[in-house]
Amino acid sequence: MATVAAKRKISPVEEIDINEGVNLFVDEPPDSEDDDDTTDSDSSEYSGLEDEPDTDDDDGDEDDEEEDDDDDEDAENDEDEEDEDEDESDVEDSAEETSSHSKPTNQEIVTAEPDDKEGKITQLPDEYEYDSSDEEDIRNTVGNIPMEWYRDYSHLGYDVEGKKLLKPEKGDELDEFLDKMENPDYWRTVSNKLTGQKVLLSKEDVKIIQNMQKFKNPVGSDMYEPWIDFFTNEKMIHPVSNRPETKASFIPSRWEMLKVSQMVHALKMGWMKPTPTRKPDEEDETNFYMLWKDDEEPEITRQYRQYIPPPKVRLPGHAESYNPPEEYLPSEKTVQRLKKEIARGKTRTIPQKFSSLRLVPGFKYFIRERFERCLDLYLCPRQRKVRMNVNPDDLIPKLPKPRDLQPFPTTEYLVFKGHKGIIRTISPDPKGQWIASGCDDKTVKIWEVATGRCIKTFNVESKVKGVAWNPNPSLSIIVVAVETSLIIINPHVGDKLICSKTDLLLNSFEEVELPPAPTDKPKVTEWELYEDAEYELGFRLKIKHQREISQVTWHGKGDYFASTMPKGESKSVLIHQLMKRRSQNPFSKPKGLVQCVLFHPIRPFLFVATQKYVRIYNLMKQSLSKKLLSNCQWISSMAVHPGGDNVIIGSYDSKLSWFDLDLSTKPYHTLRHHTMALRSVTYHKRYPLFASASDDLSVIVCHGMVYSDLLQNPLIVPVKVLRGHKAAKGLGVLDCQFHPSQPWIFTAGADGTIRLYT
Repeated sequence: MATVAAKRKISPVEEIDINEGVNLFVDEPPDSEDDDDTTDSDSSEYSGLEDEPDTDDDDGDEDDEEEDDDDDEDAENDEDEEDEDEDESDVEDSAEETSSHSKPTNQEIVTAEPDDKEGKITQLPDEYEYDSSDEEDIRNTVGNIPMEWYRDYSHLGYDVEGKKLLKPEKGDELDEFLDKMENPDYWRTVSNKLTGQKVLLSKEDVKIIQNMQKFKNPVGSDMYEPWIDFFTNEKMIHPVSNRPETKASFIPSRWEMLKVSQMVHALKMGWMKPTPTRKPDEEDETNFYMLWKDDEEPEITRQYRQYIPPPKVRLPGHAESYNPPEEYLPSEKTVQRLKKEIARGKTRTIPQKFSSLRLVPGFKYFIRERFERCLDLYLCPRQRKVRMNVNPDDLIPKLPKPRDLQPFPTTEYLVFKGHKGIIRTISPDPKGQWIASGCDDKTVKIWEVATGRCIKTFNVESKVKGVAWNPNPSLSIIVVAVETSLIIINPHVGDKLICSKTDLLLNSFEEVELPPAPTDKPKVTEWELYEDAEYELGFRLKIKHQREISQVTWHGKGDYFASTMPKGESKSVLIHQLMKRRSQNPFSKPKGLVQCVLFHPIRPFLFVATQKYVRIYNLMKQSLSKKLLSNCQWISSMAVHPGGDNVIIGSYDSKLSWFDLDLSTKPYHTLRHHTMALRSVTYHKRYPLFASASDDLSVIVCHGMVYSDLLQNPLIVPVKVLRGHKAAKGLGVLDCQFHPSQPWIFTAGADGTIRLYT
């Protein structure tokens, strides 16, 4: 038994129990005191996939066997004993080598040692019993998952038995650098992601990678190998396909049986008739067909085909001639421009002159031009269009000439100078004899229209935001908006009887005892009287508000007036009654930032303009009547036509929108004549005129005729652009107002002047 064991080769795989679990992913041998084998260096690597190395002791065994055959029988027993001793030492050496390639874990490593003197060796199972050629690596069984998940662990997977596979030890960057400098095969060494081992690429692998980088066939086979014709007319010994018939081919088809039964039933019922047999006596009648049937084709099928012939190529002109006239030859600048257009992709021809036709070179872009022509015919859809001979002038609306729409203001007549700041608001009196202006220099001035003379000046506490002259010609009252207060002034200009009558009317007020208001609700406004010196100057009443006032406007009859406070929230709009000295808040909830309000000239309606909408409220029914949808971002001003059925709106995005209340809630017409923000819009009370003032230092006067016939739309024609103001602090013309009776217009600018155009 000892002799048989000595003659048998023992491999390292047979000496290790696979069921106990072995780590095959170690770069260097373990540091143990009992292991004296230093044949492998620290940088030696063993992936477990290569062929196992043969030991020198096995070669010694073969040499011993050859010597045993040559020796005589007497010396055979002695040498057998020596071979037995050597094989025992070989087993121990091979076990040590195997242990040097595997790092021991908690599992037990079993080595092949003789159980007794006869040298019995423990038989271990073969690892290739569970090998599978379909897997790349049978040792790491973690599956198709990112290996980055094991970055922070000491192992990188599990084997078939579910035991951890430890990571190979890696050196630092210095070891990597030394390996790169000293190892000649470093450039073709790659790392296996599943095992962490370094794999040395063979020459064939490197060649495949190089072919893939050069976009060649990776395997390197010939792409043009000779064709092997399997299916030939020659009878071959071995057939190409000798597959036996399927079982279904021998079973009758139910579907065919069903179809046959249906056809038999149809023949019985007479629905299907057999093909009539042709008599042999009948001669074949030859039918001739016309090759081109366009002339005889009916109109219906001709329209159905809709054949559209391709457009004809333009015939060459002087530019394409090889010897064009001198006047068609371009200059150097023109040649450079044409070359740039050609570089952008445009088809241009640069005229050239040649003395003879044989000197003309080939056309450089011939193939490209033919290709684009084919693309146009193939890809570009063509459609028949019925051409209409329309005169372009007929498409333009026929508007009357401006000289036929006179009168309207055309020239600058007077300049009112005296203010030292930005004039924000102006208001003429009902008769057109006087005009009031409010400025940032904290003054309100009264001017005479005919002469341009400043008659009176009223000093107020702060900047003037709004001035409104009472539209009732029997009263002489001006309302001035200053910060959070409304000041009522009797200017004492014009007819003295009207001025004295106005004072008597204001002083005739008697307070009426009203029921006590709830204490939790504060008063909307406070009315105060001016006395002594201020009364002598013309100041009569002061109405205190809670927020800053931006605009004030009168009702047509002259008893009611409204004030606007954009930051007043639910108290943004207040309506005041002069004779009874009371104020009321018509809205309980805010509807947005209120920009301006206006009274309807005839009906009891109130127009309230917010940022994007204009709401029309019925004051009698106390309900919302209409909501106009403006096409602008921020409304700046508003004006109502004297008839009450049309409204114009100016916005900060340089748009003027005309609304026809009987037509729609959307703009009937939008004018974009200005280039900057609109500050003011206004209607003339008598003439069909309206105007708009903008920060672009222009005032545009338009003819806006409203017809009494409801079927006829308003006529809007721009007639004049008035200029003259200068810009100051980024502002231009801030307000414009028409004269009450004449076709004149007053404009107030940021340059501190008021200009009259007639």
